[in-house]
Amino acid sequence: MRTYIPKREEVQRKWYIVDAQGKILGRMASQIASILRGKTKPTFTPHLNLGDQVIVINADKVVLSGKKAGQKTYYTHSFYPGGLKAKVFSQVIKEKPESVFRWAVGGMLPKGRLGRKMLDGLHVYRGEKHPHKAQKPEVKEFVKVK
Repeated sequence: MRTYIPKREEVQRKWYIVDAQGKILGRMASQIASILRGKTKPTFTPHLNLGDQVIVINADKVVLSGKKAGQKTYYTHSFYPGGLKAKVFSQVIKEKPESVFRWAVGGMLPKGRLGRKMLDGLHVYRGEKHPHKAQKPEVKEFVKVK
């Protein structure tokens, strides 16, 4: 028996919209990564990008569990000597909440060009408005655990 590999024209991509207001970042990121990777489909193949597109709204209203909001630190480096910069989650979420989601979801996807291609399916916005009305996204509800 041969292994079934879906052809490019057989792949059907859906659009999902997720409201991040009051949800925990890590739990939500793992479920979004699963959708982007295509693991929710019966035709999942590890070496192909079969995932769907995900729109995240209200990204600035996401929360962390426990005391992590004041303790979690994000590091960037300019590749120059002494170029290490550190910011706390509460600072980063005010300045650019889109990058918080990219870091969280990107860490759960495969590394390399396949993972970067999958991450292109993630669209993150601060408020309620987004420019993807024409794609008619389905509302995706995640289980809220506190």
